[in-house]
Amino acid sequence: MALAHVASLRSEDPFRKVGAAALDFDNRVIATAYNGLAPGFDPPPGFWDDRESRQKFMLHAEVNLCSLFRRGEVKLVASTTMPCTACMQTLCAYGVREIYYRDHYDCSEAPEIARLYGIHLEQVSDFPTCGM
Repeated sequence: MALAHVASLRSEDPFRKVGAAALDFDNRVIATAYNGLAPGFDPPPGFWDDRESRQKFMLHAEVNLCSLFRRGEVKLVASTTMPCTACMQTLCAYGVREIYYRDHYDCSEAPEIARLYGIHLEQVSDFPTCGM
């Protein structure tokens, strides 16, 4: 979770900073990611001022994370926020078996999706903070 938090610090989004980390079946960290814009996109002036109008352009941390590994390579994902419904579906498609998150997200069907697919989904509040 500490790695997911550190990844979240790289987010350009002034409203919500989300980070995620992926571990393989040997518990090695194979990727970290954060929410943000598509690589190489330079937003126009004022882009960050209106959260509602820019929200549709933001790539979620979990989507960015999945772009860094192949299906079946990851056992565990830690995210600073519970995955939204679409991100939970994506994590399922990539074969992730365990998902841990720090902050709850009310507008998500992640718990129901996890139950259906037999994925371990757990909120974690006690983790090393590394001086955070």
